[in-house]
Amino acid sequence: MPAERPRETVRRLLLSPARVAREGTTPDYRFSLANERTFLAWLRTSLALVGGGFAVDQFLPDLRWGWRVGLALALLGCGVLCALRAVVHWLRCERAMRRGEDLPVTRFPVLLGLVIAAVAVVMVVVVLFGLAG
Repeated sequence: MPAERPRETVRRLLLSPARVAREGTTPDYRFSLANERTFLAWLRTSLALVGGGFAVDQFLPDLRWGWRVGLALALLGCGVLCALRAVVHWLRCERAMRRGEDLPVTRFPVLLGLVIAAVAVVMVVVVLFGLAG
């Protein structure tokens, strides 16, 4: 049987997470619970970003339409990506623990932080220079 490509394996495991339990050996439950807490923290972050996107759109009606929609969409997009990334990261970490491998490294937190910082800087500029409609 030919080796599966990693992305195909991830897709299959996302559709059937019970398959993860059949890989390797069961890690100390504290590590699995810590992985789950991290997953839930990413979901809370995602919900906060989605809420922030809606808040920008709903509570800043005096802001020019382009600025308001652009900032709202940036926050909403970050929220969607954060939720999706949480699932994939949980899966990759759980698999690595079961296989006795190093935990996967990701650039996502850095990229997310940079995008949120950019949105915050734009919002500061909008407030300071009164770019309201």
